[in-house]
Amino acid sequence: MKKVFLLFAMIVGTSTFAQDVEINAKNSWLKLGLNAALPVGDASDVSSFALGLDLRGQYLVTPHFGIGLTSGYNHFFGKDGADDFGLVPVAAFGRYYFQNEGVFVGADLGYGFLTNVEDNAGGLYVNPQVGYHNSNWNIYAYFQNTFAENDTNLQAVGIGATYNLKF
Repeated sequence: MKKVFLLFAMIVGTSTFAQDVEINAKNSWLKLGLNAALPVGDASDVSSFALGLDLRGQYLVTPHFGIGLTSGYNHFFGKDGADDFGLVPVAAFGRYYFQNEGVFVGADLGYGFLTNVEDNAGGLYVNPQVGYHNSNWNIYAYFQNTFAENDTNLQAVGIGATYNLKF
């Protein structure tokens, strides 16, 4: 899994920085957001709800395709006596915008670090999304899956919103 992630990071990094890149308010944003989710699968056995913070840096390669890096924190609230735990994703992402305002699709791919979980550091993090965007906001639905150690899949279905801060 780590080799797949490293290969993906090298491809994205090479294609991004192999050309002259001009960062400006028309093609680059810092996205700050919140998300809420319902755990499903293995996660639903020990958690009833999740809240998170989202931080993204995006560069538009073309007017319809953006790439970037993302991180944040998702807090899973324990249920039935289980302890709360967290997920810190560190990922690259890509998004396709069909128009200047409207529907988009995208996905994050990286590593999800687990906090407050014994004997499990985390694993491959995948987060496909579909949503609506305009020049200031992104509102989206997502399915988050972290293929963690010990055959644990940490899954959640949720909604999120990010505000775009233009450079």
